[in-house]
Amino acid sequence: MSKKYYLGVDIGTYESKGVLIDQDYNLIANKAVRHDLENPQPNHYEHDAEKVWWGDLCQITRGLIAESGIDPAQIACVGSSALGADCVPVDENCRPLRKAILYGIDSRAVGEMEYMNGYYGEEKINALWGRPLCSSDVAPKILWIKNNEPEVYQRAHKFLTATSYLTAKLTGKYVIDKFLINTFTPCYKPDGSVDEEHCQLYCRPDQLAECRETLDIVGTVTAQAAAETGLAEGTPVLTGTDDAGAEAISTGIFVPGDMMVMLGSSCYLIYCSDRLVIDPRLWHDTFILPGAYSITGGTNNAGTLTRWFRDNIFFDKLAQQEEGGRNAYESILDELEDIPAGSDGLITLPYFAGERTPINDPHARGVLLGLTLQHTRAHMYKSALEGVAYSIAQHLDIISEHQQPLTKIMAVGGGTKNKLWLQIIADVTGHDIQTAKITIGASFGDALMAAVAAGNSESFADLDEKIAPAEVYKPNPENRAVYARHRKVFDELYQRTKDLMREL
Repeated sequence: MSKKYYLGVDIGTYESKGVLIDQDYNLIANKAVRHDLENPQPNHYEHDAEKVWWGDLCQITRGLIAESGIDPAQIACVGSSALGADCVPVDENCRPLRKAILYGIDSRAVGEMEYMNGYYGEEKINALWGRPLCSSDVAPKILWIKNNEPEVYQRAHKFLTATSYLTAKLTGKYVIDKFLINTFTPCYKPDGSVDEEHCQLYCRPDQLAECRETLDIVGTVTAQAAAETGLAEGTPVLTGTDDAGAEAISTGIFVPGDMMVMLGSSCYLIYCSDRLVIDPRLWHDTFILPGAYSITGGTNNAGTLTRWFRDNIFFDKLAQQEEGGRNAYESILDELEDIPAGSDGLITLPYFAGERTPINDPHARGVLLGLTLQHTRAHMYKSALEGVAYSIAQHLDIISEHQQPLTKIMAVGGGTKNKLWLQIIADVTGHDIQTAKITIGASFGDALMAAVAAGNSESFADLDEKIAPAEVYKPNPENRAVYARHRKVFDELYQRTKDLMREL
């Protein structure tokens, strides 16, 4: 019998990644493809689904097969993930009818959210969503298309999220996993069936994908997809899930008490619980693992914020990088070496693109409080890193309020290259922060899920020893005391300025 392999692909905000692992979970090949994020007007963020999502997947699969030299027929299963809470309308042939509207960073549908608040009322909103509406909800995005692009709306065969689109392109099947249906509230019932009563405000029931379990093999690679991807026709394909869920699996989030902090373009947090916890400040759902639940949250800015500082404040570092010098982010950190914890009294609200949890306010804006003539751009940058850490701490506090234990916190994503940031998060939260030895991220989690679904392992528990921590960042007591004082100001700052933000 020939050796089997498992392939995982993840589509991110600025980059897509893919991995190929063997049946012993060894990493055989990996590939990354960069792409752009379109921002055609304020609060509008988009991807070209055909060019970026599908184009990247095809480049990656062909690249992995070429690099590894394996026979595509040896790939026993394919798993995929992508940014969650997106909306792309497609026609009968799965051709996008417009650019994909992205997740919570896109807050164009504020007017639709206000309409929905009035239509349902606060009591009904709480009953259906269990929290206030936010820019990560897909229903108002569909309503925005209905209100602003009626010709697109009329032609839509399906309204898909990113992984639904990828799986449809691979297999011809329109599916969505249970971990993602919460982003389409109130269009689905908890059991995964379409809620026809509530769906009708947004679209027809038949315009939504069928809900399946994350680990279901929902179809096989079609002849057309095989020709474009280089995969073998008939290769099994999973339902697909969002990038954060796959990232959590990649770091060993397997039992209640485990938590992932994903420092990507945004920061996404997933806590694994043994019971459903409902709190309007955060999100709740089932988890990828059978019988488990999740408490989740997401900020709009993490890596996107550091990228903004690089491009607009530290542009000289970027220019040096482009001329063959050091990586700009590494050079920036050199300037931070002498900046103390607390950035000499400078505090940043990192809400440069509105905010999701825990404040759920698309009108929120960034604030730098405490600037003096002694502050430098290095202070501003470190204060931004601290601002994201304060936001993470707010999420942990809410989880603790519900008597949920925090036994392990795994940090993942591109932000883990910034060791100073990880230490800041440990100091601010008072918890050990760990990184995994294999830091490729969600695509590795996709490959692991493909292997389990295809029967290579009986359960995820068998994989625990495969995912060992690489580094542990322990809280510094002195820094912890400084951050505890500044955290009080951070928490109060938004409350005192949110009305002014709305006036702007």
